[in-house]
Amino acid sequence: MGSESLTIILFSILIIALLMLVFTVIPITLWISTIASGLYVKLSTLIGLRLRRIRPIYIIDPFVRAKKAGLELEMLQLEAHFLAGGNLNQVVNALVTAKRANVVLGFDQATAIDLAGHDILEAVQLAIRPKVIHTPEIVAITKDGIELHMLAQITIRASLDQYIGGAGEPTIIARVGEGLISVVGLADSHKEVLEYPDQISKKLLEKSLDADTAFKIISIDLTDLQIGQNIAARIEAEQAEVEKRIVLAKADERRSLALAQEQEMKARVERMRAKMMEAEAKVPIAVSDALRSGKLGVLDYYKLKNIEADTAMRNHFSFEAGVGGNQTVGGGK
Repeated sequence: MGSESLTIILFSILIIALLMLVFTVIPITLWISTIASGLYVKLSTLIGLRLRRIRPIYIIDPFVRAKKAGLELEMLQLEAHFLAGGNLNQVVNALVTAKRANVVLGFDQATAIDLAGHDILEAVQLAIRPKVIHTPEIVAITKDGIELHMLAQITIRASLDQYIGGAGEPTIIARVGEGLISVVGLADSHKEVLEYPDQISKKLLEKSLDADTAFKIISIDLTDLQIGQNIAARIEAEQAEVEKRIVLAKADERRSLALAQEQEMKARVERMRAKMMEAEAKVPIAVSDALRSGKLGVLDYYKLKNIEADTAMRNHFSFEAGVGGNQTVGGGK
């Protein structure tokens, strides 16, 4: 009796071990749950997943959600993407969200976006609900020379067709900044920009700034617009200051040249005066030689002196008469 009890216990243990092995290799519970959800998945398919070292639940759960949402997907497609290293749950969730929002998105396109390293669910949500991004302060100058400081907000929506390889948000912001500077620079007056900012937005949208990007620009709106410096007036003032310095420099040059000429004339006068004094010093010597040699008589010498004295007196009287006349004329004035 004891031997039979031991045999029964060992047989029971063997049966339990065999059942555990079967349930480990063959996901019967998961197979039953798929049937309960209204889908039929072959048990051999689940065993094949297990043998390929894939946990069947990683494929079955997304497959059930996709089928319940009405997506026409095959398990082989899901398995291929899973083996490629993709996020299968995110892809299925994105496809379900896109279908409910009437956004066109195919399985191949969704898996390509996912394998490219993008969050496919976020991309779909961004395609459904637009996003607003803001530019830093942009400074532009109108034709009348007035500086304008602007802030803009850009409403964008994801473009799933160009999401792979398309430029990102920084490119959109940079292009809008360049476009604002260009469009405002063509305005004749800053008043035109202040009165009709919507015209600036329309001109920017006409430039197709979202070309080759992962987004589509819906609208561009100026959120802040302030007047800065009068650049034209500042440039004119600086130019006038430069011209003033040039004129002053030329005047200083002419003044220096005149002073140099004056000093040169004074030097020439001094040289001429020295020569005259040298010549006057030779006159007595010449007169003395003439007297000794008999070429000049004493009476002739005295006549010469009288003539010099008479000439000096006449010059003196003429100078005093001229000074007196000038004083009279000045007094009459």
